[in-house]
Amino acid sequence: MAPAASPLADTARTGHGDDAAGLGRGRAAAFTAPALVLVAVFLVFPALWTLYLGVTDYRLTGVAASEPRFVGVGNYTGAVGDERFHRSLWLTLQFVVGSAVIGQTVLGFAVAWVLRERTGVLRRLVEGVILLAWILPGSVIAFLWIALLDRDGGTLNALLGTPGTAWLLDHPMACVIVFNIWRGTAFSMMLYGAALGNVPPSHLETARLAGASTWQTLRDAVLPRVRGHLLTGLLLVSLWTFNDFTPFLITAGGPDGRSEIMSVYVYRTALGDGRLGFGAAVSLVMLLINLVIALVYLRTLRGRESAGRERAGRVGAP
Repeated sequence: MAPAASPLADTARTGHGDDAAGLGRGRAAAFTAPALVLVAVFLVFPALWTLYLGVTDYRLTGVAASEPRFVGVGNYTGAVGDERFHRSLWLTLQFVVGSAVIGQTVLGFAVAWVLRERTGVLRRLVEGVILLAWILPGSVIAFLWIALLDRDGGTLNALLGTPGTAWLLDHPMACVIVFNIWRGTAFSMMLYGAALGNVPPSHLETARLAGASTWQTLRDAVLPRVRGHLLTGLLLVSLWTFNDFTPFLITAGGPDGRSEIMSVYVYRTALGDGRLGFGAAVSLVMLLINLVIALVYLRTLRGRESAGRERAGRVGAP
């Protein structure tokens, strides 16, 4: 009886690799080439170009536009000493904490908790209204909020009976924070709604029979089960808020820079002032801050997971 052909021999004879699809390296490379080209054009090249701009005095106009000079870390040291940079960083911190950490996370979880057992038209109506704020284009949302907060004919002044109150001028950061909470709560609601759906009903029923209050049920039966989802949602919402540019549409960073968060600061510096090199350096600083935020969240998540495994091991030990 002739020996059976080995898979290696078949591979060598047909030219196919040992991948699940049997394409081989050549065909696999041909299939992935378009995606790799798009990644290179729209991600890798802009990132390398930004790194280059960050170490030059490149400008939109003038001599530096045609013959930029190498300045090394000059843009970075200039940003550290720039008062506008410090102010925008502080305003961004307020924006992230007020809008993402406190606003969207707490409100999104609260809405998901209230709607978890609701059915029928009321639930669909509430979810539809909240999702509508998320899916509308930013320019449309900005127009609606300007109409709401307008000094002369604004809807808010008409409702409160405070004609002439300039909300966007007197309280720009508060308006931006509330605006972003209203706009971004839908994402947290959907994420935490899915997480609450994974909590075993028996846990909630046991807590109810034990006479636990709503807070005790959340603390002892619900939060331990959804802690990972909470941290993941908090990470995503924080990063999204940190880099959000939409507030520019309602305040343009004003008045007098009182709502100039970092994304707006980069835009006004790079394109408004024409200092592309300096703006590129600040954008890289923003990237590093994003990485730090992500690492802190991931470290916290892994620490809690390790603690959970240790507790489970102690409980299961004889």
